[in-house]
Order: sequence, then structure tokens, then C-alpha cells
Amino acid sequence: MPVELSIIMPCLNEAETIGTCIKKAQRYLMASGIVGEIVIGDNGSTDGSQKIATELGARVVSVRERGYGAALRGAMVAAKGLYFIMADSDDSYDFEKLDGFVQKLHEGYDLVMGNRFLGGIAKGAMPWKNRYVGTPILSAIGRRMFRAKAGDYNCGIRGLSKAAYERMDLRTTGMEFASEMVVKASLLDMKVAEVPTTLSLDGRSRPPHLRPWRDGWRHLRFLLMYSPRWLFLYPGMLLMLIGTLGCALLLPGPFTFHGIGFDVHTLLYAFVFILLGFQFVAFAMFSKVFAITEGLLPEDPRLNRVFRWIRLETGLAAGALLILIGIAGSIFAVSGWAERQFGALDPGHMLRVVMPSVFALSLGIQIVTSSFFLSILGLRRRA
Repeated sequence: MPVELSIIMPCLNEAETIGTCIKKAQRYLMASGIVGEIVIGDNGSTDGSQKIATELGARVVSVRERGYGAALRGAMVAAKGLYFIMADSDDSYDFEKLDGFVQKLHEGYDLVMGNRFLGGIAKGAMPWKNRYVGTPILSAIGRRMFRAKAGDYNCGIRGLSKAAYERMDLRTTGMEFASEMVVKASLLDMKVAEVPTTLSLDGRSRPPHLRPWRDGWRHLRFLLMYSPRWLFLYPGMLLMLIGTLGCALLLPGPFTFHGIGFDVHTLLYAFVFILLGFQFVAFAMFSKVFAITEGLLPEDPRLNRVFRWIRLETGLAAGALLILIGIAGSIFAVSGWAERQFGALDPGHMLRVVMPSVFALSLGIQIVTSSFFLSILGLRRRA
């Protein structure tokens, strides 16, 4: 009979607990009547984990590339089931209680997440920095950035359909694999559900492979890299807004606020803010186009609409206009200096001419070069 459910476990020297996990999974399959298999993604164990798993009837897939995500991906590629349920092989998750995941998968959900905060966490099963700091913060950031319906981004037990896994095209190899799965499901508008799950004490006598600070940073780094809006676009727009307001207030002359005077020195920072903001926005566009081209992100209809009226020629025209304005302003400034026989000038007055000219030249050149680079990225995208 065709395999309906593949229960998948990553493994790296789990001889103490792999047998217990496999037996629990087998008891679940027998009790539920589901035609299933148990697939172990072995990451190079040297303690006999493979032999234990094979003798108990599980299928062991050897995965050379190291990493939690790599082990799971290797096992998923070899799995034959219509549905996958993955969980750690340290006996912290109960493989005999998978009904909630299977039910949601049968209801048509693409990804079913476990939530340890809803199901219960045994005392000592999760370090305090993970329980009260890392996981809540990362989950909140993920929900904010990607609007994913997941209260526990890092939960180690979850189910998904094989079709959903193939659509996700997962790439990461480390612990951030867990976040990538949720992010891809959200970006692809998949149906996501949550079920309460319990977390028990790790059944091994040795320390876990998890490194909280390193792995937490890898999760956060992944979330930022997969969201050019939050990493580049929004900070860039904020910088440009602050810079524009500063220029509007200070270009006509000095400005005083609650007894504090602002003059050309602050005006310089305002122009720099606009330049930096433009660079951030440009990087947001570059990152988005590159990620879509490489298949890291799905197509964005909004970006396609933007490219209908922002083309290479549009950027070249805007950049050329700014360059001409900068050149004209520079000529005007030199003319004023010549009228004074190239002698001393009033800094407050002259800098209000020179700084906008230099700014226009710099921004114009950036727009021209960015337009060319964006067009180069777009060549492959259009192909």
C-alpha cells in the first residue's frame, strides 16, 4: 500500500534515545492504522545510532552535509509519504501523540506547527533564556515581519504535506531551517495551523547540540535576510524622511527649537541621511530582485507593478537631471566666489548653495549606477 505518513527524525549520535523515539512512533502507527514509515536523517553518527534504527525497522538516510536542516532535508527527499511529521530524536517530543497533526493535515493544512507554550513545558526542559527571551522574541519578530500564524517559531515538532515541502524549496542547513519553513509557508500563502504540544526533558545524558546564542542569532539573521523591507526599505525610508524634514527647515536659514539653534552643521547631516536612506532603499530593491531571481522568494506582484514604470531610462533621466542641477549649483557657487575675488565667504550663505549641489551630484550618480545594476539583475529575472 502507498505510504501515507513519513515520521522523520534528524540524528547525530542519539544512541541513548533514538530507539525510544522509533518505538513510540511505531506504536502510534499501529494504533492509528496509518500506513507509514520512519525515516532517520543521520548526520554522521559515530555511536551506533544507525544500527539501532535499522534493527528496529526504520530507514536510515545518510546525510553528509552537517546541520539540523541538512539532516531533515536529506530525510524528506527520501521520504515516500504524502505527509511528513518531523521531530527531534532526543525523546523530548511524544511520538505517540500525533493525532492533532494528522487531523490538521487531513483537513488540508499545508503546515501544522506545534506550540509548546500552549501544550506545556516540563520543568527544566527549556533553558530560561530560550523560554522567556529567545523564542518569544523571535516568534514575535516573525509574526510581525511575515504575518505568519505561529506562536512558537522554534518548536521542533511539526507536520507538512509533501507537496508543501516541494513548493517551499527549503535551502538552509542549520537550526534556522525551522524559521525558513514558517517564513516560506507565509510567503507562499499556505494554510498554517497550530496544535498544542508538550515538551519533556531531554532523554540524553550529554548536552544538547543546541547553542542558544549562536542559533538564536542564526534565526534572527535569517528573518532579516528574508525581509528586505524590514532590513533595508523601512530604515531607508525613515532616514530619507528625517533628512528631508531637516533640509526643509534649515535650507532657508538657521532654525531654533526650544532655545537650541540648528544651522549648516545639522543641514550636512540631513543631506547625508537622505543619501544613506536612498542607499538602503536601493539595497532593498537589489535584494528583492536577486532573491526572486534565485528562487529564494516568490514573485511579488507589487514589485512587478513598480517595474512597469520604473525602468532603466527613467532612472537615467532622473539621475541626469540631478547631475545637471548639481553642476549648475556648483557653477553658481564658483561665480559668487569669483565676484568676491576668490576671497573669504560667508559660510552660512555659501554652504547652503554648495551642499545642495554636492548632494544633487552624489544622488544623481547613485541613481544612474543603481539603475544600471538593477537592470542587470532584471535581465536574468525576465529571462
